Amino acid sequence: MTEYEKMAAGQLYYAGDPELREMRKKVRILLDKINSSVSEIKQGNRYELGTELFGKVGENLFLQPPFYCDYGVHIELGDNVFFNFGCVLLDVAKIRIGSNVLFAPNVQVYTAAHPLDVSLRQAEQEFGKPITIGDNVWIGGGAIICPGVTIGESSVVGAGAVVTKDVEPSSVVAGNPARVIKRI
Repeated sequence: MTEYEKMAAGQLYYAGDPELREMRKKVRILLDKINSSVSEIKQGNRYELGTELFGKVGENLFLQPPFYCDYGVHIELGDNVFFNFGCVLLDVAKIRIGSNVLFAPNVQVYTAAHPLDVSLRQAEQEFGKPITIGDNVWIGGGAIICPGVTIGESSVVGAGAVVTKDVEPSSVVAGNPARVIKRI
């Protein structure tokens, strides 16, 4: 089994693998183009570059640079997704984002995780857990979504929240760690 196959299966894999490094290098080149574009997304090349970057892109992708990700291909976007400035999606595992989802500035979505065993971390071993974000979700500025989390549809994640557990649909969560503030 290749390191990429291990990564895709959610198993421990060697992050320094030459194939994985080359994949990330190609994505960095594409991200440089996206992040240096000044034209509007539908009128310029950012939308087209986004369709090249992501595994799936719906209608009306709005991507404010800078934007960063590891592989891009593991990210699936519904319709009307808006990424404000400075978003980071570490997509060593699948990230599924529904339609009508808003990301405020500096939102971070992490599928990447590291083992507790220090010798495995020193050997550049890591693994990933998928993240799902439902339709009609709004994620506030500086929020962090941790590996393996599902955010239910029509939910709101408060600015600066650290989401470590699943969020039920139609919930407002905030804090570190994020907890339910109210139901919508």
